[in-house]
Amino acid sequence: APLKSWDVMLCVSGTAIACENALVVAIICYSPALRTPMFVLVGSLATADLLAGLGLILNFVFQYVIRSETVSLLTVGFLVASFAASVSSLLAITVDRYLSLYNALTYYSERTVLCIHTMLAGAWGVSLCLGLLPVLGWNCLHDRAACSVVRPLTKSNVTLLSASFFLIFLIMLHLYIEICKIVCRHAHQIALQQHFLTASHYVATKKGVSTLAIILGTFGASWLPFAIYCVVGDPDYPSVYTYATLLPATYNSMINPIIYAYRNQEIQRSMWVLFCGCFQAKVSFRSRSPSDV
Repeated sequence: APLKSWDVMLCVSGTAIACENALVVAIICYSPALRTPMFVLVGSLATADLLAGLGLILNFVFQYVIRSETVSLLTVGFLVASFAASVSSLLAITVDRYLSLYNALTYYSERTVLCIHTMLAGAWGVSLCLGLLPVLGWNCLHDRAACSVVRPLTKSNVTLLSASFFLIFLIMLHLYIEICKIVCRHAHQIALQQHFLTASHYVATKKGVSTLAIILGTFGASWLPFAIYCVVGDPDYPSVYTYATLLPATYNSMINPIIYAYRNQEIQRSMWVLFCGCFQAKVSFRSRSPSDV
């Protein structure tokens, strides 16, 4: 089959995603200090995105080098599971940020750790099931009429995946609105205690709310076009439409490590230790809480 430029771009995107997130996973595994619930969640996200990047590379290889419908189906299932785990991990991180503000006094407790591990186990379990569905028979290999815009997934399969994404997006939107309310309420309480709202408090509050908007906006801009197209698109439409909406969705896995990992100063410090062999005391790092955005 002739080489398509879109497939090359997806493979390049997958390579970049895999490299970025492999570094995050290595740092978290290498550093004993990064064992708090927050970093467990970041590690889950990085692992999911790492697998998604590898899946994109494997999909390219099996599409052009080792052509096999069975192996291709396994790769598609692997990609579905990986991206589902990535989106689910983002939801878990949002829940964690909300809990760290809503239950600030009891956040650092064994109950929180149990809650985080339960959320992750559920997220990865559901993601694995979603990835297995096409492999176990919910595909259109033998019924072309049932195909969706993402072959070999069926229309009903992608509708389920899109509906799940819309639900997660709405939950995240609700939680981030609640987080903004809590942040603004805290700023107001500080202002009442000090009898005025200082410029620094106003700037910090505005920056926090703006960052939350950027995080959610980036997530929505990456995934919403593809999720919507999966529902309204027809398999007879040109494949360029599928590629044009899928490629930005993969960029979310490329942006995630920048937003959730590389901006974190504990991870920055671990990177200094990992790459420089010693921590330079003159570089100042501030410990960040899960609610820091």
